[in-house]
Amino acid sequence: MTLEQLVIRYSAFAAIATLANLAMQRLSLAVYDGAGGVPFAILMGTAVGLALKYILDKRWIFADRRGGLAVHGRLFGLYAAMGIFTTIIFWGTEYAFWVIWESHQMRELGAIIGLAIGYVTKYHLDKRFVFAPQPQPQSLGTAE
Repeated sequence: MTLEQLVIRYSAFAAIATLANLAMQRLSLAVYDGAGGVPFAILMGTAVGLALKYILDKRWIFADRRGGLAVHGRLFGLYAAMGIFTTIIFWGTEYAFWVIWESHQMRELGAIIGLAIGYVTKYHLDKRFVFAPQPQPQSLGTAE
């Protein structure tokens, strides 16, 4: 995959995950918009966006074909751990926009800005720590 293809694909997946995140937030707020509604909506949106982005990244960005419940559990755990720092960036930006403007439109703009910064950072963390090429086992050949 060329750098251009990678950037286009990764950006498209980030946009898809962002839309899924914001859709889940809107759904959550439609169900409950009382005390604690915004933090709950942010949490629900993050969960949906994270799971979707993991599936897309694993297959289409990093071409990781490993499978099985144990492998997916370990990889998703690492993927989520790498997302802690980037989620703080996202949540902090989104919540700051909410606190400053007290507007759902500005909160969503903060989410988009925070997610964009977070996704660029997350790509580099995932490439290095989650989906890094696995060393191949040494075969026992005959001595020459």
